[in-house]
Amino acid sequence: MKRKELILYLQKIFQQHHLSKNHSLICAQYLVKSELIGAKSHGLSRLKMYCDRIKKGVINPKPKIKVKKLTSSIFHINADNSIGFVAADIGIQCAIKSAQKNGMGLVAIKKSGHYGLSSFYAEQAVKKNLIVFCFTNAPPALAPYGAKRSLFGTNPICFGAPTGKVPFIFDASASIINRGKIRIAEKFGLKIPKGVALNKNGKITTNARQALLGTQLPIAGYKGSGLAWMVDILSGILTGSSHTGKTRDPFEDFSGPQNVGHLFLTINPRIFPKNNFIKEMKKSIKIVKKLPKAKGFSSILFPGERKNKIYKDNLNKDISIPSKIQKEMKALNVIK
Repeated sequence: MKRKELILYLQKIFQQHHLSKNHSLICAQYLVKSELIGAKSHGLSRLKMYCDRIKKGVINPKPKIKVKKLTSSIFHINADNSIGFVAADIGIQCAIKSAQKNGMGLVAIKKSGHYGLSSFYAEQAVKKNLIVFCFTNAPPALAPYGAKRSLFGTNPICFGAPTGKVPFIFDASASIINRGKIRIAEKFGLKIPKGVALNKNGKITTNARQALLGTQLPIAGYKGSGLAWMVDILSGILTGSSHTGKTRDPFEDFSGPQNVGHLFLTINPRIFPKNNFIKEMKKSIKIVKKLPKAKGFSSILFPGERKNKIYKDNLNKDISIPSKIQKEMKALNVIK
């Protein structure tokens, strides 16, 4: 299916679930972009989950989102249990405008939901020549170092910086692989890589369902556990959102809203006198790319470069939709 056609279909689905036309478009665009960059774990495979949560009343399709200005550059947003895409889109725009005007912007969001990929929001700030950090917490998936039960989410860490061309965007979960990839594997009956998750008995498993019932393994042992905790503090405790294992799983727990928290920090590098940030970024990238290549490597890429190429390559191609997801979409009364 063509990109524009798919966006229209998804927009209609969200509108049928009582989101406004504008909010529906935001959600549709983010889901399609996930497909275009090859992040299918955050694309169409999640559509049914969002719609199910709206139907169950744990996502508010008509939120009254309130933006409270605390200082000239610090804002606190109550998302009123909106879908995460909408709350985060408002939040990053607020952070961008603040950084452009005041040199920096700090936006905390509470009572939100899963917002897709952090890189979506980082990219918007970077395109305005801003440096950005994005944090969001998630349902229990990682066991704290030394524990045997999941408590922290896979809690991604995202950083972006302008380069004058392709945005530098590092977006990585605190787990070896993101939870969405395990969800995709479960959905299509695939195995997951060995060594990324344990079953509920603490043994390594390649079975996706057993991994979801068990715990995922963090990157770099105790360091990954510490990073997941850090994100939980920043996007959970600091924002006034759920934290320390209290964030509900969007696929399996419909007992109430998720109350996910997000935190965006934007910095205008031009606030520092005589600092030609983009010129120095280009110099940095050039130095790294000229290093001798390790065996098996033909080039050295900076974070965000590979996904940017995938996106451009896929932009005008048809988007392939697996039959299982097509059936889900038909059940939502849009694709006939």
